[in-house]
Amino acid sequence: MGIAALITAIITFVIAVIPCVGLIAIIPGIIAIVLASVGLSQAQRNDSPRGVLLAGLIIAVVASMISLSQYMVAGKFTDKIKSGKWTEKVEDIVDDVEQNVIRELDDANVSIKVNDGDEQVEINVSSGKSDRQKTLEELEEGSAPDADSTSTGNRLP
Repeated sequence: MGIAALITAIITFVIAVIPCVGLIAIIPGIIAIVLASVGLSQAQRNDSPRGVLLAGLIIAVVASMISLSQYMVAGKFTDKIKSGKWTEKVEDIVDDVEQNVIRELDDANVSIKVNDGDEQVEINVSSGKSDRQKTLEELEEGSAPDADSTSTGNRLP
């Protein structure tokens, strides 16, 4: 009884995690729960080991909950379809994601470090919008160092 409950529970779990197909996992989930429950009651009367039965029961309950959650999501999705508002929601979600990606790319920083024995090379690149605005403001005020100066501080003609 325990092995049957465990195998049915594992099959239920595999089916339950597949999107859209997981809706049908509730049927083998109920079967696995019943098998494990009957097996646990028999094991209690006979004072038999219950490990496999408990594992089957736990897996079956988790898989059934996953399947039930897919029913709830499908129900909400069909409600949106019936009201005709689901396309607007999808467009809003896509717009929000696009704006977040653009915002993150505006403030991106890249840092590369290469170590070779006692030598180290480090490259830092900041394409952050706030850094560019700060540099532009400094250039407008004249307080930023000249881009035409050499590393020794001498200015080029």
